[in-house]
Formats: sequence, C-alpha cells, structure tokens
Amino acid sequence: MFGYITINKPELKIKDYEKYHSYYCGLCKVLKRKYGAVGQATLTFDMTFLIVLLSGLYESQEKTEAHRCIAHPAKKHLMRSNEITEYAADMNIILAYHNLMDDWKDDKNLGKLSLAKMLERNYHRLQKKYKRQADAVAHYMEALDECERNKESSLDKAAGLTGEMLGEIFNYKDDEWADTLRNLGFYLGKFIYLCDASEDREKDKKSGSYNPFLLQEKEVNNREILNLMMADCAREFERLPILMNADILRNILYAGVWYKFEKIQSDIKNEEIKYGNGSL
Repeated sequence: MFGYITINKPELKIKDYEKYHSYYCGLCKVLKRKYGAVGQATLTFDMTFLIVLLSGLYESQEKTEAHRCIAHPAKKHLMRSNEITEYAADMNIILAYHNLMDDWKDDKNLGKLSLAKMLERNYHRLQKKYKRQADAVAHYMEALDECERNKESSLDKAAGLTGEMLGEIFNYKDDEWADTLRNLGFYLGKFIYLCDASEDREKDKKSGSYNPFLLQEKEVNNREILNLMMADCAREFERLPILMNADILRNILYAGVWYKFEKIQSDIKNEEIKYGNGSL
C-alpha cells in the first residue's frame, strides 16, 4: 500500500533532487548492511520521506559516501545517512514483515512466507527494541483484518487505522514534537490508505475483496476527501521548525503525493474510454 509519498521531480531543483536521492540511496545501503538483500528489497519512498522529515527537524549529523551499486554499476552515487536512516531501516523491516505475513494469510503465497521467515529473527529483535512502534503496527494489522471481516463501510475508520499506525512510526523520540509528528503521520497515513483503496476499487470489485469505497451508499468524491487529508497534513508540517530540507518536503507534500494518484486516475479514465467505445 506504500509508494505514494514521493517527489514531483520536474518541480524540484537539481540540488534538492540530488540530496533527496542521496537519502534514498543511503537508506538502501543501510538496509543491505543491516538486513542483507532481503532487507534491501523492502526499500520504499515513504521511509525516505520520513528520513528527510526527521533529518530536517532534528538536524542529525550526517555521513556522506560515494559508492557504486547493482542498480547503478557504472557510476558512483552519493549516499547520505545518519541515525534516522538506521531508524527508518528498522521501521521498514517491521512493516515489511507484517505485510509479507498478511500476504501469506490472504493468498497462501509461499514466496511471501519464505521472505517473512528470513526477516523473522530481525523482526523479533526490533519488536523488543521499538515496542511502541511494533505494537502499533501489530494492532493496525489486527484491526484492519477486523474491518475486512465486518465489511466496515466507514472510510474514516478504515483509513484512520493506517493513520494511527503511521503516526506512531513518525513519532521518533516521543519528545516535544511528538504530537505534531503523530498528527502529521496520521493524516498522511489516511491519505495513503484512501489512495490505495481508490486505486484498487475496480480490481476489488471484480475479486470481491474488501474495499470501503465499494460499500458507500452514494458516490464519493475521492479528490475532495484526499485534499482535506493533505491540507491537514500540511498544516501539521508547517508547525515544525524545519529549515533544512524544507523545499524537498514541501515538494513532496504539496505536489509529489499527487503524482502517482493522478497517473492512476488518468490510466483508469483512459481504460474506461477505451472499453466504453467498444475497442479492444
């Protein structure tokens, strides 16, 4: 369900894009160092956003290195990391483990179970180290499963579960900024869930899978709801005293988050036109 929280590259200055990409590459490197190739495969744009956000807030001391990698073997790329990169890598593993186990439960995909088992020892170690965050993710998975079983029709309730979970992950130090970070993560999590549910609506309609959009008595304006979520999210962000990385973060929150959503909506519309005209 992740992948929406990324940059709008054409609107980003070159120096800011290079810095953002260095955080992304830094996270990839840390995941490989700590958790091997399986951990590296859990890399997400969403956790890169978290690194950029928390690095801007706490201005943690950073280390930069230039390395080649499998994805870019011909040229060295800058990799930027700090203590928050380590934290984001750990959160990636917690989330990935639960997602893999959920896929195994739903689809009985042996490949997903095998990957989950490869992460299991590290997951249990992280579960003890980050009890608050790990408990929040576990509760989220259980509560979302209950929503699916009960065919919960409330968009707010289903999306709110994702928001509560992500809010605890965004709350890095449980300090003076905890409430604002938790609220920012809450609204962003709701946005992610609703984007994902909107994207999957037709697929879920055909398969009979749970999707709260399919349980609404009347048509819902997806864009209006998502605009409200991001307005609340941006309001919380602007309360944080962030100067470092501010332009990158505003690019993501005001433009980047809409990139994948708009592309998907355009693809859906084109598909409807194509089949509505009877062409094959």
